[in-house]
Amino acid sequence: MASPSGNSSSGSDDLQQLMDQRKRKRMISNRESARRSRMKKQTHLNELMAQVNQLKEQNNQIVSNINMVSQVYLNVEAENSVLRAQMAELSNRLQSLNEIINCISSANSTMDETEINCEDDFLNPWNLLHVNQPIMASADAFMY
Repeated sequence: MASPSGNSSSGSDDLQQLMDQRKRKRMISNRESARRSRMKKQTHLNELMAQVNQLKEQNNQIVSNINMVSQVYLNVEAENSVLRAQMAELSNRLQSLNEIINCISSANSTMDETEINCEDDFLNPWNLLHVNQPIMASADAFMY
């Protein structure tokens, strides 16, 4: 007959082996799960790094476009300043010419041909020299 203690030791050994086998399977499963988790984390990190590089590139393009647009804006502002100066000069000339025309018209209607007396002596040819002077404005004069 078999001793009960022999049976129980054999049964406990089998139980211990079964528990050890389950423990090994669980350990292997945990290691595999951790490996998958690390791989997933690394993949996510790689995707984020690629996204960072893409966003940096887009940012550089945007900064470049802003700089280009800013330069164009400064050039247009300088050109506008020149055009405003030219417009002011031409407006002054037009006003002077209109005053001359008004003076001549009033002189023709109110005076006889021998006596023409206009304010500021507009009909003196030496006083008309400033009318034909060229406008000397350039963008360089208005650069900051």
